[in-house]
Amino acid sequence: MKIFLRCLLLLLFVAVLGGGALLMLDSPRQTLESFAIRHADKLPLAYFGEHLFNQHCASCHDNPAMHAPTREALAGFAKESILIALEFGKMQPMAAHLSRQERGLIAIYLAGNSQNDYDWIAQHTCTEPDASTPTDYVADWGLGTHNRRFASDERAGINRENVARLELAWSLAFPKVSDMRSQPAIIGDTLYFGDKAGKLYALDRTRGCVRAHAKVFSGIRSAITVATLSDGKQLLVFADSVATVFAVDPQTLDIVWQQPVRLFETSVVTGSISYYDDRLFVPVSSFEVAAAGSPSHICCKSHGGVIALDANNGERLWQWHATDEAVLQGQNADGQDQFGPSGAAVWTTPAIDPKRGRIYIGTGENLSHPATDTSDAIIALDMDSGAMAWRFQATADDVWNAACLNDGANCPANAGGDFDFGASVIIAERDDGSELLLAGQKSGEVFALDPDPDLVDGNGKVLWRNRISMGTTNGGIHWGIALSGQRLVVPVADPERERDGYIPKPGLYVLDVASGDVLWQQPVTRGCVIAPENRPLIGLESMRSGKAPDLAQLYQCSFYYGLSAAATATPELAFSAGLDGKLRAYDIQSGDILWQTETAAPFDTLNGVKGHGGAIDVGGPVLADGWVYVQSGYSMFGQLPGNVLLAYKVAQKPLDSE
Repeated sequence: MKIFLRCLLLLLFVAVLGGGALLMLDSPRQTLESFAIRHADKLPLAYFGEHLFNQHCASCHDNPAMHAPTREALAGFAKESILIALEFGKMQPMAAHLSRQERGLIAIYLAGNSQNDYDWIAQHTCTEPDASTPTDYVADWGLGTHNRRFASDERAGINRENVARLELAWSLAFPKVSDMRSQPAIIGDTLYFGDKAGKLYALDRTRGCVRAHAKVFSGIRSAITVATLSDGKQLLVFADSVATVFAVDPQTLDIVWQQPVRLFETSVVTGSISYYDDRLFVPVSSFEVAAAGSPSHICCKSHGGVIALDANNGERLWQWHATDEAVLQGQNADGQDQFGPSGAAVWTTPAIDPKRGRIYIGTGENLSHPATDTSDAIIALDMDSGAMAWRFQATADDVWNAACLNDGANCPANAGGDFDFGASVIIAERDDGSELLLAGQKSGEVFALDPDPDLVDGNGKVLWRNRISMGTTNGGIHWGIALSGQRLVVPVADPERERDGYIPKPGLYVLDVASGDVLWQQPVTRGCVIAPENRPLIGLESMRSGKAPDLAQLYQCSFYYGLSAAATATPELAFSAGLDGKLRAYDIQSGDILWQTETAAPFDTLNGVKGHGGAIDVGGPVLADGWVYVQSGYSMFGQLPGNVLLAYKVAQKPLDSE
């Protein structure tokens, strides 16, 4: 009986973390997976994880002479953080012989091993419901279906006259978290926030107390999208770190439905989900770009795509694949099989164009040869069928993966620059009423495209292009540009790199929509000196490093300081946040900095959990009726870790200033 139970539980867990060949068994697999994820907290998965840890990990982590973190220390991390270390981080070589399911069981055991982490919730609960007007201040990543990341004066409540009076109203810190990435949603006076430990909170946004909370299987990765269905019912929609999409009741936080959206075992939802007319459009990326850095990894079989779901029940309506299925191409320098085509991950949030019945996405580089014409491209898809209407490829033959960081055998010949489109496409309007598409690339180049091109071989049409920086694998334009009238707000990350001819140009740029000309630029600088021996390893390479950073030193002087997070604009202001934790508000006409605050610091939090801010990346600040909310902390690629959600409020004007 014990053997049968063990086999059953392992089968359930395979359904949770598996993928690959089981994708062919859609309906049975999805039923099994949904059951396993929904009831994972009731299955003794940690028992098997402890057994695996004792067998494969304890000899180091239970031995003080090895100077490895104890199992008690590891219990302070979320499942996702432990999985990252095992899958393609510093523990990858030691865990290479374990299956993905075994690594997942170890992560569940360790992450569930700490007690009393969430006792604070009971003492910090709101007893009265939200009685405010149910305004959707922040309903999705792009702050609207056109992805303009724009808040009107009425919605923002912040302008040139009062922005300098912004002051910290409250802060919350979240246990088992060092990366903050899921952009919150705001309806009325309720802020919905998800963390990397898989906790979903409904917070009173003015007081910071907890109206409701829930737990999902894994870390909440995407922004939280508010879907208002045709029957008037609202759902909160988001994706977790194992590429499962959840639809949740905003009142109770009960799960209404859930749907796995993997195309491959390595699929992940890195962007966020767009909603229109009872349909959800889910971008699908892949972490194989990092896994390929392991010498034992057979590269590369996964690719990106888009999956459309029925918002009422989660059923798949269609799916678009960024490349054909990978086939054997030969062997690499170590004699291992190599597959292709692959890559062209989609980590932009789709822009919705109801007028033309299309959605617009950006793609990343290919991971292995042969190169395709769908990588580093802007793609227009038919909203109803998923068929490609047209494409514009900005950079051809960009084939790259993490093996190129250390001359690994999986690095493709003639490797490219890793110049994804990560910033989501904006649908903009000129003064004369005509429309154009705006897109920013990691190459540091900004494009304006015709949404109605005269097609030649399916290719889109460039109206203008302007390269404002040279870009790198972690540089150029990353997560999000913003639009205010005829001014395009473009943050540039550009870290320092030792590369011939490379001159980093991190800062905020504002471009004229009609011409692409730079109207103003405001550079950012480090403002401190880092000794060469204290410089961190680069990007993905730092994830695989065994070198423990000196956090106290990093918080005093951050190596990274560029602008990677998505910007947010109002009619008068542009908000942008840095990898050094600095949050700034700029005058959108002149570029003057009107307000600035430091977040990479300890905070005396409202909920009593030890809190410290860090790098601000991925989701930038969001605004609601005189308030600014920002998450601080992101250590994925060697930046500053942190675990705080910060709420700034425009203070009342002093009476003597009347």
